[in-house]
Amino acid sequence: MDEVEMHLPSAGFSARLKRAVTGSADTPLVFLGNFEVENHWALGEPALPRVAAHAGSAVVNRMDEFALLLGGKDDHVVLKTPLDRGYRGYLEGLGLELPTVHVVSGQDPRRTVSEDALADPALCAALADLAAEGARLSAHGVSAVEEQLSARTGLPLAAPTAAVCKKVNSKVYSRRLSDELGIRQARGWACETLEELAGAVAAAGELLDAGRKVVLKDAFGVSGKGIVVLDSAARLGRLHRMAVQQAEKAAAAGGGAPRTALVIEEWVAKRCDLNYQFTVGRDGSTHFDFVKELLTEGGVHKGHRIPARLSEAQVAEIAGTALRLGERLAADGYHGVVGVDAMVDPDEGLYPVVEINARNNMSTYQNVVHEGGLAGTEEVAVARHYPLRLTRPLPFAELAGVLDGLLLTGRGPRPRGLFVNNYATVNAAWSEDAADGVEGRLYGVLVGASDEEIAAIDTDITGRLAALPERSRA
Repeated sequence: MDEVEMHLPSAGFSARLKRAVTGSADTPLVFLGNFEVENHWALGEPALPRVAAHAGSAVVNRMDEFALLLGGKDDHVVLKTPLDRGYRGYLEGLGLELPTVHVVSGQDPRRTVSEDALADPALCAALADLAAEGARLSAHGVSAVEEQLSARTGLPLAAPTAAVCKKVNSKVYSRRLSDELGIRQARGWACETLEELAGAVAAAGELLDAGRKVVLKDAFGVSGKGIVVLDSAARLGRLHRMAVQQAEKAAAAGGGAPRTALVIEEWVAKRCDLNYQFTVGRDGSTHFDFVKELLTEGGVHKGHRIPARLSEAQVAEIAGTALRLGERLAADGYHGVVGVDAMVDPDEGLYPVVEINARNNMSTYQNVVHEGGLAGTEEVAVARHYPLRLTRPLPFAELAGVLDGLLLTGRGPRPRGLFVNNYATVNAAWSEDAADGVEGRLYGVLVGASDEEIAAIDTDITGRLAALPERSRA
């Protein structure tokens, strides 16, 4: 595999995923986009109250539509609402072969698509018919909810058990596995007992007293909600007392010794963040899929750049780390997609493992851009999202008019523009009671010949979308 191939999402991912999780590239899959499955893994787990709160979101739950682009014509996907007709036409116009769409009845914006499916007897019956035809259930991540849906419909999980998935997704697991394998990490401590936590707080306090920062991570935090950056030993002490009180209260109510699930690490300097993906097969094999660069602005995550700006040696180190991690994950009973967050320090050294996410990742759903032939090896692709303020629902056909000339509309020799890879999140928060307007998100992948061309397209899109509220009042 040469340097370009190692940077970019490799061809054949869909078939490779099926072989990895079912043993055959011909097995039909039923996809579920149950984003933020970590909220279910965190239930009953000790964590700081401010960190562990479940924050259900109508927009986040409509990220289920990302799963549409993982499947092919022989697959299926369960969605909370039907596809916008204009959006379906847009995807088909690009030559994408879409899976069969099954829509839940009576979707609740506060529920995941898996929870909606469980509450729909007719849909469960339809999924049972697919099970009889040999289909399997492939979720964003597997919790007890997806296990219940599998049991009710007879659809076997194309994944390990929820217990295995939860175990390997814990940040405590990531930290301890990297320690065991000798993988470079920021100085830190994994804490599952109050004694371990006390020792970690004392050591971290010395770092804070020396003028450094530390970060406190909930083992099952998601989307930045499970991380607290600290520059004060006094504040760390307050959070420590809160964690101890919560652990002791839970132990008193349920019996057993008090426990916690936190990681404390030194906050280190970095040039950039990375995300890379590999796939672990049922047979224990590991395939390195790609590495992407995370883009930030003012400390806020804006998206992914493909390819990552890395040297050949850095990519080789990342790929080698993926193979080592995959071997251990397989030994612990895991198979399927794995995404790992990593960092590059200011001197170009790697921190190859910040945390392991043994589930689908945002990067997984961007794979269609290269696998579907929408961008070649010479193009730059940047995945990002645009916030929208809407005073009424916005059909895709109208959005296409607003972004006329800026949408990716073909596979020509010089692809350019925005490929929209989720439209449900645009109108997800809308209701008849939203008289003052709602916030939506438009997700997509920008494709262009250079970073400069990408920046120009991005600026133009941002400007046109900012004028939407004025258009809707006109």
